[in-house]
Amino acid sequence: MKRSSGVLMHISSLASDYGIGTIGDEARKFVDFLKEADQSYWQILPLTQTSYGDSPYQSFSAFAGNPYLIDLDYLQRDGLLSREDYADIDFETGKNDINFGAMYQKRYPILRKAVKNMFERWDLSEYDKFCRFNDWLDDYSLFMAIKKSQNDVGLNEWEAKYRQKDEKTIEDFRSSNEEEINFWKGVQYLFYYYWFDLKEYANERGIKIIGDCPIYVALDSADLWANPELYQVDTDLKPERIAGCPPDGFSPIGQLWGNPLYRWEEHEKTGYKWWIDRVIHLTKIYDVVRIDHFRGLASYYSINPEATTAADGYWVEGPGQSLITALKKNIKEDIIAEDLGHMTKDVQELLAFSGYPGMNVLEFAFDARDINGSNDNIPHNLRKNSVVYAGTHDNETIMGWIKSIPSESLEKAKEYMHITDDEPFNWGMLRVLWACTANLVIAQAQDLLGLDNSARMNTPSTLGNNWMWQADKDVFTSELAAKLRKMTQLYGRSREKE
Repeated sequence: MKRSSGVLMHISSLASDYGIGTIGDEARKFVDFLKEADQSYWQILPLTQTSYGDSPYQSFSAFAGNPYLIDLDYLQRDGLLSREDYADIDFETGKNDINFGAMYQKRYPILRKAVKNMFERWDLSEYDKFCRFNDWLDDYSLFMAIKKSQNDVGLNEWEAKYRQKDEKTIEDFRSSNEEEINFWKGVQYLFYYYWFDLKEYANERGIKIIGDCPIYVALDSADLWANPELYQVDTDLKPERIAGCPPDGFSPIGQLWGNPLYRWEEHEKTGYKWWIDRVIHLTKIYDVVRIDHFRGLASYYSINPEATTAADGYWVEGPGQSLITALKKNIKEDIIAEDLGHMTKDVQELLAFSGYPGMNVLEFAFDARDINGSNDNIPHNLRKNSVVYAGTHDNETIMGWIKSIPSESLEKAKEYMHITDDEPFNWGMLRVLWACTANLVIAQAQDLLGLDNSARMNTPSTLGNNWMWQADKDVFTSELAAKLRKMTQLYGRSREKE
């Protein structure tokens, strides 16, 4: 990667009149803002369909897009809806907050109308190609249709004949539920139809999109249901061990993620086909892929599924260089390794072997107890081959962070970064971020806007009140773009130099 910069802003956080940000006009306005600000990258969170807890890191499929992100005005523009189908629906949003419960109840009936009209009104030749060339689609659509028939309960609560994929049961279900299965295929076609149009819009304006690859799949997912042999589950699809991380700076009791762990020996037998297929899929929808929780590929934390905290888990050796070799052989696009958290020698060695840029966070850099300035995240220690943030979606906003850290650490941060009372703290910290030696730096949109922790995207190890933030309309102004452009050009991160 060349010296460059970008902004982290998830699609759902874009302004919207209809409950949630979408891949519509507001997304294009944000691309235009990034271009005007002389940015090179737009980083987003996973595009996958959210499930219980509303996290994009817990999805019904590692491949399926989130139907909520389909823009209703675009469906109307393209003859699949009338404005009366959605314009007066109350999506029950709060001030800058998405209401996912209302979204679940009210969005899908609208999308069902759109998909029905698509099948009746559109030439379906491209849809047929989409179905043929996306092998994951059959398992996903069947999974979602069965899930609907089971009152939307989790996979481990399905009737055994569906959970265990009894051959006659599945065959009978498929033949008698064709319309429901086709809805899920149709909604995925519409999602990707509009997504690739947005991606082309961004790329034509010099903006590359960085997207996430969550390391694990959800327990309640088509991925596990279709290939249970690849996961540490028993014959009844109950997890034998689950993922998480030990006590750390985020949580004194650790984090219980609940995802099933991989049977890496089974993946290795296939030449890591599922992983390769997945990352290739992501390289088609993003320009750069960020592998979340990269350290779990070196060694992963294994927890008893009955545990109430993550304190008693243990580390197990991961696939390491074997998987990285397979990925590098098949994938030439840029990959970022999210190597935050509990760093050990095996993780450092695997990152070096991969050659991928790792990550650093300035909010981790200014512990007053570090009297020798040895922290890996402090600017004078940053690697050039790194992607550096003030904070990520899992951290506090800058303006929230300065209110929560010890006063001694705040004073150290001010002194180190030469931030005076004459400079807004968020812009002082972003100035130091942009000036650092790392090839790529990323600012959260919330930090450009100077927002406090009411705009925080996620607090790890908590459920509820996450993933909800939405920007106000018209906050990404030409004045803000000019301020960001000036800083970008001053510190040699301009797109124009290319």
